[in-house]
Amino acid sequence: MSLVQTVDNVALLPAYLAAGTAVLVLLVDLLAARAAATVAVAALGAAGTALGAALVGAAGDRRTFCVGPDCSWLWTGRAALVAVVIALLTLGVLALSGPLLRARRVPVGEYCFLLACAMTGGVVLGAAGDLITLVVALETLTLPLYVLVGLRRGSLAGAEAAVTFFVVSVVATTITLLGAALLYAVTGSLHLDRLGAVFGVAGEGLLDLPLATVAVALVVAGLAFKVAAVPFHAWAPATYDGAPLPVAAYLSTASKLGGVVALLAVVQRALPATVTGPVLALLAVLTMTVGNLVALRQRRTVRLLAWSSVAQAGYILAPLGALALAGGRTADARAGAYAAAVAYAVFFVLLELAAFAAVVALRPAEGDGGTLADLRGAARRHPWVGGAFALALIGLAGLPPGLAGLFAKVTVVRALLAGHAGWLALVVALNAVVGLAYYLRLAATLYATPGAVAARPARTVVVALGVATALAVVLGFAPQLVLDVAAR
Repeated sequence: MSLVQTVDNVALLPAYLAAGTAVLVLLVDLLAARAAATVAVAALGAAGTALGAALVGAAGDRRTFCVGPDCSWLWTGRAALVAVVIALLTLGVLALSGPLLRARRVPVGEYCFLLACAMTGGVVLGAAGDLITLVVALETLTLPLYVLVGLRRGSLAGAEAAVTFFVVSVVATTITLLGAALLYAVTGSLHLDRLGAVFGVAGEGLLDLPLATVAVALVVAGLAFKVAAVPFHAWAPATYDGAPLPVAAYLSTASKLGGVVALLAVVQRALPATVTGPVLALLAVLTMTVGNLVALRQRRTVRLLAWSSVAQAGYILAPLGALALAGGRTADARAGAYAAAVAYAVFFVLLELAAFAAVVALRPAEGDGGTLADLRGAARRHPWVGGAFALALIGLAGLPPGLAGLFAKVTVVRALLAGHAGWLALVVALNAVVGLAYYLRLAATLYATPGAVAARPARTVVVALGVATALAVVLGFAPQLVLDVAAR
């Protein structure tokens, strides 16, 4: 029997644009050898990728690399949303990198090329239709970050953070690939929809095989590393604190979003909820609780944001954990849980980017995030930057007027209640109260009696901070739009 594979180049356009950006950055850096031209090409490529992804997504769902009913590339509304957000995050991080690049602490060409490569992985990740494409895209997103973390010249902390990140990430990837290999041995397929059909037809009989249960557990555990879920979180605080601030921002936003998308894809379409649900519910409780409790004790700004990011990952995982219960396996509850997880991740990365942008604006170009005491009175010296920082913190805490963060937490709680997981909704609510302590403490520090004199914020950083804050505010007033796209 002959098989004909279809190829739709329109569906692949966003990936072409992202990969083309990486190639153009290399050529411009080689031929022009001008930092401004290299950064401009990277920024235009990221903007073009976001626009292309939005246009292709608006044209409707598309499939390619199909053999029969099985497709390796599925361009849906959710894939378009992920690609647009990843591209905009890359553009924002380039803006945050202005002071670092002007200080000549990192090579401009390599820096922009690695960011463009990571963006390519993120764009492909949202459309992955099989486990191989998913893992390769996730590693394409992650691998450049190993180098970016340690790229700063003369930074021992950066080198140590890069090695830590690399070693732990390689172990996690190995676990994921082992789980994928075992899934193939059990089911004979790696396409996500085919895996879901196999588990749906075979039901509990297939899960009676120890190999199948081990395979599912390994895939979930490997992907949990990417979102820094407890107990796979230990790399995050040290890596964020040792990396250059813009790279830490990218790790906390684009890399985290990529992990969420990968985990959501296998949980929603491939793996049985009866196995993944209890595991994800336990991970969600541990992650949000440990993240919030340890964040209370932090005195360094980036470490506080890192532990906050760990806690936020728990909120993202919570709706997926609700699928363990009978009510969570209904079609409406599943759709609500998946949409809530994606929507929360989108709102979180915008607020997190705004928070990191404010830290970059308030710290010296070559410095790290410093301590909380270093930011004392910063909002008095720089009212607009300090106000945006406080708004981002309030949004992460889930308080008004940070409508984006408030809506995100309400959406998660509503999805948990719809999935008959009231106990998990209570845990989310209690952890949100704990999180108020360190978010509001940092916000209050910004308006306290001034301490050390802060550096003058760079113009590109202020623009990125303003755009990220504005997007979070605007989307906070139109939350249903994000939910509708995330549900597709």
